[in-house]
Amino acid sequence: MATVCAEGVTKIYRSGRGTKGPPIQAVHSVDLAVAPGELVLLMGPSGSGKSTLLSMIGCILRPTSGRISLNGREVTGLRDEEMAKVRLREIGFVFQDASLLPALTALENVEMPLELQRIRGAEARRRAMALLESVGLGAKANEHPRDLSGGEKQRVGIARAMAANPGILLADEPTAALDLASGRTVFGHLRRLAREEGRAVLVVTHDHRMEEFATRIVKMEDGTLAGQETCPTRGAA
Repeated sequence: MATVCAEGVTKIYRSGRGTKGPPIQAVHSVDLAVAPGELVLLMGPSGSGKSTLLSMIGCILRPTSGRISLNGREVTGLRDEEMAKVRLREIGFVFQDASLLPALTALENVEMPLELQRIRGAEARRRAMALLESVGLGAKANEHPRDLSGGEKQRVGIARAMAANPGILLADEPTAALDLASGRTVFGHLRRLAREEGRAVLVVTHDHRMEEFATRIVKMEDGTLAGQETCPTRGAA
């Protein structure tokens, strides 16, 4: 069974009051499945709907139509507070700029999601340090983001994304601001999380240099995928 399953997903942005523009269809009837152990690249030109699709799968945006299932559970119709719990417990996010809090150390940034789950003190520090060590940054635990390179910040971001031990990892342009060597290091860790830890990893990227790390590459253009997929659960009750 796919960990991530989007079925017939469409997103339409309506024109607001006082505007004359027609509705904008950002994503149109997309099917996409990502299984445990896969690292899937979602590629395509700017404005093709990649980040919108990623945000719907990540329970940040709601689709206009279609359905999304995560770990076999449909999440499309969940209430806002339930969606927030899914984001916290089941999905890890890696952003383009790492989005670390500048006033906190690397260790404290990784501890933050644990605090949200009421894991504090020595146990939170132990878990956060183990995650930093897993991305090769144990020695940088007490450094602040300003003292880290771009690649190191992204690796801290990966460690933070894994704090809740999610089965799903979503990344949006994680190597956009990195040189080749740093980008390869980041993708090496993403591949490890998929292959060795069995997570479902979906990455939006323009970086063709990283295609060798992918299990599959999915192309998106004008809101649709080039070659639709069928989820293993399609048609199930």
